[in-house]
Amino acid sequence: MRTCMDILSKTFQAYSKGISVQPLRTMMQVKNKNILGCMPAYEGNSDALAVKLISIFNNEAKTNFDSHQGLVVLFSAKHGNPLAVMDAIEITALRTAAASGVATELLANHESNTLAILGSGVQAKSHFFAMNEARPISSVYIWSRSLANANILAKELSKFTSIEIQVLQTVKEAVKNANLICTLTGTKEPIVKGDWLIAGCHINAVGACSPTTRELDSDAILKSKLFVDSRESALNEAGEFIIPASEGLINEAHIAGELGEVLGGKIKGRTDQNQITLFKSLGMAVEDVVAAQHIYNTALKNDKGVWIDI
Repeated sequence: MRTCMDILSKTFQAYSKGISVQPLRTMMQVKNKNILGCMPAYEGNSDALAVKLISIFNNEAKTNFDSHQGLVVLFSAKHGNPLAVMDAIEITALRTAAASGVATELLANHESNTLAILGSGVQAKSHFFAMNEARPISSVYIWSRSLANANILAKELSKFTSIEIQVLQTVKEAVKNANLICTLTGTKEPIVKGDWLIAGCHINAVGACSPTTRELDSDAILKSKLFVDSRESALNEAGEFIIPASEGLINEAHIAGELGEVLGGKIKGRTDQNQITLFKSLGMAVEDVVAAQHIYNTALKNDKGVWIDI
């Protein structure tokens, strides 16, 4: 996790400086509101080129297939030939949580130590490790729409830590006790209200990834100093920004800046201990690119992987 966080810190800066090339993701809806997405990017800092192909299907509870499946294909930035094919889900789980870890190190109060995890899927587990890397967590509160899944997650995480982990019945209970909050659900309507947020907390909003979905209500956005991974993506894809903007409550100026701008010293992050900071994570293709490049280089060094003829 730490290695990925360190890599992404450089990646965010390169993106905000315009060194990288990344178009908006292409998301194609197919039958039953399922989605096939394409996310190409070139990361200039490491001279890495790749594309992520991902499907998001509403079938996780009914079949043996995960809701998110896909591949990352890494290409040579010099000759354009394909170098490697990798599972996208492991990469996505790691780099998404690592991005939140970077944001938490940058924006959260140094004494923040109580964590609310909203959700019980793959990202919930990976974010637990990222938050522990970013801050000295002493208490964890888990909420999920599935109480059974929340208990399974708590039991699994307990194998890795002696930190107190509680499963709570409501979002409000979890949020009002936490100064670090990670929203990692597939909800389409807000589950976090601004009234529940305590002064000085930091939020990583990760679960919603379309203009019409959000995990935080408009009041929560209004109360927060908002940071994003990509300003262009947030303006076009983030329901947490687009919906309150359509209500006339905020405009583009409400986005304080990109993580890369904070890391590069162009703008300030948190400026007050009582400030509520919010990182809206949409996930960027450049994150997948640098993660894939690192995995590829490590595999070559350690003689791992399977060579195939295409």
